[in-house]
Amino acid sequence: MGDRISPDQVGEEGNMLTTDLLIIGAGPAGASLACFLASHGKKGLLLASAPGTSPTPRAHITNLAGLETLRDIGLEEQCLSLATPSTNMKHTRWCRSLAGEEYARVYSWGHDPIYKGAYEAASPCKHVDLPQTLLEPVLVRKATEGGWAVRFSTRLLKVKQLDEGVEVEVRDEILKRGYKIRCRYLFGCDGARSQVVREVGLPLIKKPGQGLALNVLVRADLTHLMEPHRVGNLHWVFKPEEGIDGREAPAWGWAAIVRMVKPWTEWMFIFLAKPGMDLKGEEMEATEEEYLARVKEVIGDESVEAELVHASKWWINEVVAERYQEGDVFCLGDAVHRHPPFNGLGSNTCLQDAFNLAWKVSYVLDGRASPGLLDSYSLERQPVGVDIITRANDGLRDHIPWQQTLGMPSPDPAERAKILAEFESATPEGRKRRREFQKGIERTTTEFHGLGIEMNQNYSHSPAVYLDDETGPGPAVPEDKVRTHVVTTYPGRRLPHVWVNTRIPAKNMTSTIDLAGHGKFCLLTGFGGRRWKEAAKSVGEKLGLQINSYSIGWNQDYEDVYFDWAKKREVEEDGCVLVRPDRFVAWRAKEMVEDAEGKLEEVLRRILGRPREA
Repeated sequence: MGDRISPDQVGEEGNMLTTDLLIIGAGPAGASLACFLASHGKKGLLLASAPGTSPTPRAHITNLAGLETLRDIGLEEQCLSLATPSTNMKHTRWCRSLAGEEYARVYSWGHDPIYKGAYEAASPCKHVDLPQTLLEPVLVRKATEGGWAVRFSTRLLKVKQLDEGVEVEVRDEILKRGYKIRCRYLFGCDGARSQVVREVGLPLIKKPGQGLALNVLVRADLTHLMEPHRVGNLHWVFKPEEGIDGREAPAWGWAAIVRMVKPWTEWMFIFLAKPGMDLKGEEMEATEEEYLARVKEVIGDESVEAELVHASKWWINEVVAERYQEGDVFCLGDAVHRHPPFNGLGSNTCLQDAFNLAWKVSYVLDGRASPGLLDSYSLERQPVGVDIITRANDGLRDHIPWQQTLGMPSPDPAERAKILAEFESATPEGRKRRREFQKGIERTTTEFHGLGIEMNQNYSHSPAVYLDDETGPGPAVPEDKVRTHVVTTYPGRRLPHVWVNTRIPAKNMTSTIDLAGHGKFCLLTGFGGRRWKEAAKSVGEKLGLQINSYSIGWNQDYEDVYFDWAKKREVEEDGCVLVRPDRFVAWRAKEMVEDAEGKLEEVLRRILGRPREA
């Protein structure tokens, strides 16, 4: 795969390769960007320094927003066939060992009866567990099928901005030779140690990190432990008495988060160092025998055979770039937002960065938008990056209170023994500690029920939306903005998901999400909105755009079968909602206007940066 560069993608001028589009990095950000660009008919070159797709399952949670982007290009079914279904993600547990005593459990990833309805109402998709080892090959294959050339074992050396475009120098590590590439646009998707970010000098906002963590990938059949009574994909394992009973935990393995990779035979043991210990890299290392010994203690069943597959350490970062663009270079994914995996936001944000950028690049290359549209990428996505690195690190910090109730962070064994004895005592002090432990566990549920942080991206400050017709300040910020999904058609917000159907019901209903997207603008109206549909056709022809238009309501193109669209559209029947190709609302009209065609043309020209000629 990817051994050939076809002539229609890349040309040659002397010793210089030329291409419109060059992506550095073939992880979730880079490979998905190639897929999304290919869905617009755009081809280019995808390079990665790695010898192939990811050998370890680092990212794994695929949330509603992430899966919607893959649904847009026809990859949802394939991803679902590879992923662990949502039913195996039902709980997160706290326990002494996987086989031993359980201290607490919570529902997770949309399974809590309190939040389940909100998840089902938010999207036609569901959370799944899709490890990076399975997602990346799907994306790379889709990109090559779409005409992209892929070269692994190719390292970026230098980046030079030109008056128009970018020139890069790379080295093929197999052939041991360097060459240059000139491109119109360069995309830095090369991860947390991004060479592209360093080369173009994107400034980074860095907060103090939270130390090192250790990933130990293990094969072990734990089916008899998990089914049917311990089903869940995340398990916190800790022993409050360690250090009190004379047995000290290794410095690198104070506690573990055990993550299901493949039910129930492959696991990632994420070991955390003792609080307050500033361990260096070598202090997080141990022999294979030492790793496996700790793994078996965490499992807690001596009959289980475990095989160590891979071990690696990583920094718990809280870093975001101040901006995502420098000239004709755009950076996305972990290159510009670096954080721990709490809330499962990482690869999902990579996918959404790419989905946001791809349609804009395509429209600019085709002349359907001015280059100024590309400036909206950083304006829209950088604030999202700030939110997700903060939330992911807060997700880790949220676990500190329950640990404190058990005395776990204390370096003094005597103090820990006193606190633990108090915790287990039938006294007012013990009652208070147990109550605080319960509150601490409940506090962590923002990690597993974060529908707001997953779905509430807000682009209303962007020039790529039209706000002139809005008279109010926009939707109120919910009290719990992590958990609560804001459902609105306010410009700059995600198009609400609603099930609709034809008047004679079809076997499967259609989501409004599927009416929109697919590289095109979409206009939704209702009874009395015929002139909006006519305007979409005529303005589309004038501007060289395809604008899909649908009427939803009584005896219209689609029936509002549950009346949910009437409740969520926030405009009159004869008003309209204009949706961008990335399924975010561009503009809305509360009701029909006298010059529908003129108004729609004005809106689109503003968004696309195409003013009328004088």
